[in-house]
Amino acid sequence: MDMETFRRLALSFPGMTEQAHFEKPSFRVAGKIVATLDTANQRVCLKLSERDQDLFSTFDKTVIYPVPNGWGKQGWTFVNLEKVPEETLRDALTAAYRTVAPKKRQTGF
Repeated sequence: MDMETFRRLALSFPGMTEQAHFEKPSFRVAGKIVATLDTANQRVCLKLSERDQDLFSTFDKTVIYPVPNGWGKQGWTFVNLEKVPEETLRDALTAAYRTVAPKKRQTGF
């Protein structure tokens, strides 16, 4: 998946906005980060629940894997855009959105 396709996908979620975060685009809902886009490394960092992180990391640890260090233990998960199937990324982004978004935003989603 290319970065522009990811951007369009992320911004299709209800209430999702794009803002800068330490020189990287971040995608937020209700002011909280759901994902960041690392253009230099062709990857996305998603905020997943511990359970979802474990689940998605079983796909392929070279494609989806916890961020090394304490950030990974908090659910932050790297996704390699060059290798991830679009459907898998869509599912992981949906899980991240549901982890971060207020419940009222998720109605009908």
